[in-house]
Amino acid sequence: MPGIPKSLRPFAIVTGASTGIGLELAKQCAQDGYDLLIAADEAEIAAAAEELRRFGGSVDAIEADLATVEGVDQLVEAAAGRDVDALLANAGRGLGDAFLDQDFKEARRVVDTNITGTIYLIHRVGNEMRQRGQGKILITGSIAGYIPGTFQAVYNGTKAFIDSFSIALRAELKDSGVTVTCLIPGATETPFFERAGLEDTKIGTAKKADPAGVAKDGYAAMKKGEADIVSGFGNKLRVAAANVTPGTILAEQHRKTAEPGSGRQ
Repeated sequence: MPGIPKSLRPFAIVTGASTGIGLELAKQCAQDGYDLLIAADEAEIAAAAEELRRFGGSVDAIEADLATVEGVDQLVEAAAGRDVDALLANAGRGLGDAFLDQDFKEARRVVDTNITGTIYLIHRVGNEMRQRGQGKILITGSIAGYIPGTFQAVYNGTKAFIDSFSIALRAELKDSGVTVTCLIPGATETPFFERAGLEDTKIGTAKKADPAGVAKDGYAAMKKGEADIVSGFGNKLRVAAANVTPGTILAEQHRKTAEPGSGRQ
């Protein structure tokens, strides 16, 4: 929709949009004619905005710590009162190693980014959408939410929350004009594993999904107003198996993929 006045173009907010799935989700929005406000907690968000502007729409970028209430408020204020047609809440953080060996401040930051910041942003933007009677929310969950995450206990726990929260919120917003969709990817080729300290694990060294394909799946599901989308046939099988496998067995299986040093074996 290049050339269409800003007041007539749809507007989307995408978080965690500097790299990976978030950047690819922003590309999907830009190609579909959305003006964008993108956010991340790193300076690379400015380069992402430059890349996205080639699609012809307006792109504003903000570097903000979305693990904090203040950072989320900063993002919402940057929207300058513009109606949000789509909120793609993708920002997330991981952390490897055994829980008791982790720096608790880092573990708490995972919780604050993946849960607290995410639901606060949805609370602020979702209320505005409900008042208008329209809007689309896409939340990036994970198949990790179906599996007790040995050596990723906090991360998997946060994604279990997000996967569940998204479906509950969707039910609460039934007939409101606002849809909620949960994107449920598996391991995806992004900087996530390096940042989480998982480079020497089996999952860190394994082949991963293309973030562009994952984003395409999630965006299409959001546009259709679907409840959720598990991206990738193999991941659909993993989720189905997780639903009938005891948690103790899943935890031991996860150990084999996430235990430090498992990628060197």
